[in-house]
Amino acid sequence: MSFTPRTTTSLQAYHTLLYRAPLHPEFFRIEAREKGSHGDFEFESWLFAGGHAFRFEYDDIIVTEVVTDDYKSLPERGIVTTLPCAGEKDHEAEIADRITFVTSIQTETLSDHLYLGTYREMLEHGRMGEGLLKVWETSGTPNLSLVEHQRYADEVHLQGYHLRSDCQMVLRTQSIFQIGCEGTTDEDETEESSS
Repeated sequence: MSFTPRTTTSLQAYHTLLYRAPLHPEFFRIEAREKGSHGDFEFESWLFAGGHAFRFEYDDIIVTEVVTDDYKSLPERGIVTTLPCAGEKDHEAEIADRITFVTSIQTETLSDHLYLGTYREMLEHGRMGEGLLKVWETSGTPNLSLVEHQRYADEVHLQGYHLRSDCQMVLRTQSIFQIGCEGTTDEDETEESSS
């Protein structure tokens, strides 16, 4: 299978957005969703062609991650940060001194052969796993979006994979939503000053 150059989607269009608020499903063409809870927190994954949204809720705090190529259609209210996905980057944020959010973003533009090999590998991985998988074609060439998570006592690890044949892009995101923020608390400072 040979690809012809297309300009439907640009790598530069992709962004990761972090909200301190829930988002309404009407902003997305949701293809698959999954809800869950573990201990004191709840979460929900939404998968759509070329992107995902993930809501993490603990007590009265809601944090939402969105990875999309259509970020300009999303609301500005509640936004904590917007990160372009091109290249490699890491980001960390503390939300209300109660939740730590850490993400790592990597993008690659591949040759036809490497793109198809990566597509086949991710398709097999998605079919064998328990994540959400969406496969679709653009002008006869394959695309894939996959999101999966792991739950732990006080955190959720989220992996997103988005493969776009129109720009032969592979986008990988790995995020952690953790209850409690690392660092010194007021209690720790009081103990240190009294010693």
